[in-house]
Amino acid sequence: MVLFRVLLVVSALSMSATAIAKGDGDSTYRPLMQKNEKAMQEYAAARGLAPPKVTQYQYGMKMDVAKVVNMTRVDSSCNVQPARMTYKDSNGNLHTLEYRKMGVCRTHG
Repeated sequence: MVLFRVLLVVSALSMSATAIAKGDGDSTYRPLMQKNEKAMQEYAAARGLAPPKVTQYQYGMKMDVAKVVNMTRVDSSCNVQPARMTYKDSNGNLHTLEYRKMGVCRTHG
């Protein structure tokens, strides 16, 4: 009986680790990121600017941020999730930076 419980716990832990490794949370946030990308393309087109490319943030990146145009909101989960910031550089060009951000994580107590 004890062996059965141990096997049950081990298999439950391995399934949750597999779910995290597969990035199941990405399927939750993908539509939001696609919606943001479309909105920023429309923003650029309405102003006669080239649409911004999405760049993944890397620690230590040099950025020329003259004006923040848009920042995505994070939800109230306790999960790390994708976020984006679209900005104009000092030449007026649009850029979109994607990074990871912790959710607001509101607990009820």
